[in-house]
Amino acid sequence: MEEAYLSARDSALNCLACVKSVVGSLDRIVRIVKLVGFVNAVDGFTEQPAVINGASDLLLQLFGENGAHARTAIGAKSLPSNVSVEVEMIVEVGD
Repeated sequence: MEEAYLSARDSALNCLACVKSVVGSLDRIVRIVKLVGFVNAVDGFTEQPAVINGASDLLLQLFGENGAHARTAIGAKSLPSNVSVEVEMIVEVGD
């Protein structure tokens, strides 16, 4: 669980790096709108929300109230390249 939590956190950091590469600065982020997390899990695993907390907790730490977001945590039988976690983020960006 600890490794999966950290993988979700790393996935959120990767998303933020992508945002920065497009808009130039993370200071332009107004708020995190939505996060969708996919967890590569075996049958019977039900802790997807706890895994995706790794991403959500980071966003709240970095952006405070503006990091609060809608969220979905989904279990998947497999993910591309056999990664443990995949995260998708919708971010509102200002000038």
